[in-house]
Amino acid sequence: MTNIRILWVDDEIELLKPHIIFLEDKGYQVKSATNGSEALDLIDEERYDIVFLDENMPGLSGLETLSSIKSKFPSLPVIMITKSEEESIMEEAIGSKISDYLIKPVNPNQILLTIKKHLDTARIVSEKTTMGYQQAFRNIGMSLHNNMDFEEWEDVYKKLIYWEIELENSADSGMGEILNTQKEEANNLFGRFIEENYIDWLNGEENAPLMSHNAFKEKIFPQITADSTTFLIMIDNLRLDQWQILKTQIEEYFWIDKEETYLSILPTTTQYARNVFFAGLLPAEIQKLYPDLWLNDEDEGGKNLHERELIMNQMKRLGKDTRFSYNKVLNPSFGRKVVGDISNQMNNAFNVIVYNFIDMLSHARTDTDVIKELAEDESAYRSLTLSWFEHSPLKDALKEIAAKGGKVIITTDHGSIKVKEASKVIGDKSVNTNLRYKQGKNLSFEEDDVFAIHQPEKAYLPKVNVSQSFIFTKGDRFFAYPNNYNHYVNYYRNTFQHGGISMEEMIVPLVSLSPKK
Repeated sequence: MTNIRILWVDDEIELLKPHIIFLEDKGYQVKSATNGSEALDLIDEERYDIVFLDENMPGLSGLETLSSIKSKFPSLPVIMITKSEEESIMEEAIGSKISDYLIKPVNPNQILLTIKKHLDTARIVSEKTTMGYQQAFRNIGMSLHNNMDFEEWEDVYKKLIYWEIELENSADSGMGEILNTQKEEANNLFGRFIEENYIDWLNGEENAPLMSHNAFKEKIFPQITADSTTFLIMIDNLRLDQWQILKTQIEEYFWIDKEETYLSILPTTTQYARNVFFAGLLPAEIQKLYPDLWLNDEDEGGKNLHERELIMNQMKRLGKDTRFSYNKVLNPSFGRKVVGDISNQMNNAFNVIVYNFIDMLSHARTDTDVIKELAEDESAYRSLTLSWFEHSPLKDALKEIAAKGGKVIITTDHGSIKVKEASKVIGDKSVNTNLRYKQGKNLSFEEDDVFAIHQPEKAYLPKVNVSQSFIFTKGDRFFAYPNNYNHYVNYYRNTFQHGGISMEEMIVPLVSLSPKK
């Protein structure tokens, strides 16, 4: 405590002697000045952790002194102390970036609380966060070994995300490591949960969660009405933790009406999960009903080129042949064009905007050394997502939609996971290249590492040949071939991948928003 230095500036400093003695008894070092010029000289000569500054002083005023302090030391906390409660003075002080203000007369406990608020907050929050997670760790641990349903798994995942974000700023790095270990355990058990229930859910099991193929029908379609405009914004590869980071930005313009999740189908890739979401049909059903709109892994060509048609066909099947617009944003220039067209889109009852940035970021992190350094861990990956959003046309589009009174639904098709452990697989040249799932014939693999579906038709997956299987990695594993194994493993370890089974890939956000008018 004794290393914290306080500068108190007041032309009546003698009257504040009891306050200064009180702080010194608490272990703080307090230096005083009777005017602004003396204060600026002292700040030039030595370092201070916080400044208490009287607003009304002869000579250099408090506001003038504040301006000079901030021009040289912008991060130095300055607490303005004033007799006046005039709004104009407060606004000017706040505009000059005071950290806080107190109204005279002040008492010693007010001063002490202010110091703790601005200098000791990080330590106090860190300690409280650590204690909070220690309690949560036990509760989550007990939940993991219960026979949980999907809603309970959703709750566990949300708690893990909450504590992961809370612990980011904690001084106790050991607690972060404990949380990572608990999340790994949770993901391994989640993989077992999916393996035991997935096929039954797809085949009409009564307690099945909301999934990719029925999310549009259940959650999007009912919000499309003739007397309003609804925008469905699908941000490809948006994880639930990334949504939590973007949420505070979006809440500037929208009320959150409902914050839900749904379960992405397998494979958790754009080709499968997004087509299924827009079609309202599972992969084998799309292939059967609309063979011209579906391509299998081994087929040449883009796998997501018919999303508009899939949406249109689903809406017709649901009995609503509503006019809608569809835009897929792959670069900032087209994103800006979409923003410019919001006024026209307000004439539609329904508009779909697909944003591919986060998926591209995920792939770039695998292939680009600079991006690997910028997003070296989960926290940095979230931070990079937030930085993108703050400067993206998507934020401008949301501001424009809110200003014009449009409703918004934000969702995604799947998430991604940072992979760490390699799992050996052997297959022929026709096997697909995805690191988290493989499909083909005569696959050889580590059985404990995967969820294998040897009869694809039971999971409504396309069946190209009689001996075809699909295999999905669980937890943070990724597939690697024996040939050139070490190079392959070192290249892909700690990259973000999708296609397999994890909470990050499968439990994804679906959020309904209404504009703040």
